Amino acid sequence: MPALRTIPSTAGADPLPSPPPEVDLRPATGHFAKALRRNLTAHGFLIGAVVCFALFSWYPMIREFLLAFQKTENGRTTWVGLDNFRTVANDPAFWQAWGNTALYTALALVLGFAVPFVAALVINEFRHAQAYLRLLVYLPVMLPPVASVLLFKYLYDPGYGLLNELFGLLGLPEQQWLQDPDISLLAVVIASTWMNMGGATLIYLAALQSIPGELYEAAELDGAGLLRKIWHVTVPQTRLVLSLMLLMQVIATMQVFVEPFLLTGGAGPEGSTTTVVYLIYQYAFSFNNYGAAAALGLLLLVLLAGFSAAYVRLSRVEDE
Repeated sequence: MPALRTIPSTAGADPLPSPPPEVDLRPATGHFAKALRRNLTAHGFLIGAVVCFALFSWYPMIREFLLAFQKTENGRTTWVGLDNFRTVANDPAFWQAWGNTALYTALALVLGFAVPFVAALVINEFRHAQAYLRLLVYLPVMLPPVASVLLFKYLYDPGYGLLNELFGLLGLPEQQWLQDPDISLLAVVIASTWMNMGGATLIYLAALQSIPGELYEAAELDGAGLLRKIWHVTVPQTRLVLSLMLLMQVIATMQVFVEPFLLTGGAGPEGSTTTVVYLIYQYAFSFNNYGAAAALGLLLLVLLAGFSAAYVRLSRVEDE
C-alpha cells in the first residue's frame, strides 16, 4: 500500500503573495486617443490661422521692409540703402500728403469721435425704440462702401445735389463741395463719419448701458445737471472704451484711402485730399516705384507703431 503524501502545514507561515490584478488599459487608451484627436483638431485650426496670418500679414510686412531698401530695374533687384526714403522726402507731394492726413485725422476726431458718442447718449435715453434706433444707426455700415461714397457724390453735386438744394431753400450760398480746395477735405470727413459711425455708436451704447444707475441717482441728489452727469459720471465710467476707440480712430483715419479716392479722384482740387496712403498707391501703381511706396508705407507704420506704444505707456501710467 503506497504511503500517503503529507502536505506541510502552513499554519503560522506567511501567506503566498497573490498575483497582481490585471490592469485594463483600454479605457486609458481610449481617453488618450480621444484627447489626442481633440488636440490635433485644435492644433489643426491653430496652424491654419497661423498660416493665414503668415501669408497675408507677416510676409507682406517683411516684404515691404525689404522693398524699402531695394530697387528693381529691368528685372534686377539691388540694395539702395536709404535712396527710396530720400526720393519720397524730396517729393513736393510728400509734406502735403502728411499735412492733409493730419488735418483729416483732426477733423475726423472732432466729428467721427464725438458724433457717435453723442448719438449713443441720445439712443440710451430711449426705452422703447432702442432696437429700431440701433438698426437705423448701423445701417450705413452694412452698405457697401462704394455705394455709400457714390451716394455722397450725388449729394455733393454742384448742379443737382441735395445739399445745395437744401442750402438754396435756407437762403444759404451754394457750395462746390468737392471742387473747392478749402472744403473738399471736410466733405470727405463728413461722408466718412456717416459711413463708419454705426459700429462706434453701438460700442459706446453698450458701455453706457453697463453704468450702474445708482451713480446717476447720486449725482441727481447732489444737484448735478445733464452736462455735469455726463462729465462726472459717464465719461469716467467709459474712459477705457473712449481711450481705446480714440486709438482705433487715429489708426483708421491715418490710413484713409477709399473715400478721397472715390469722391475726389484721390488728389482732389490742388491736391487738397491727397493722403499718405493715396501717395503710396500712386508710387506703386502709377509710377511703378515699389521701393518708394514701401519706404513711405514703412514710415507710416513706424509713426502708427510709435503712437500705439505711447498710448499703451500712458495707459499703464494712469492705471498705476
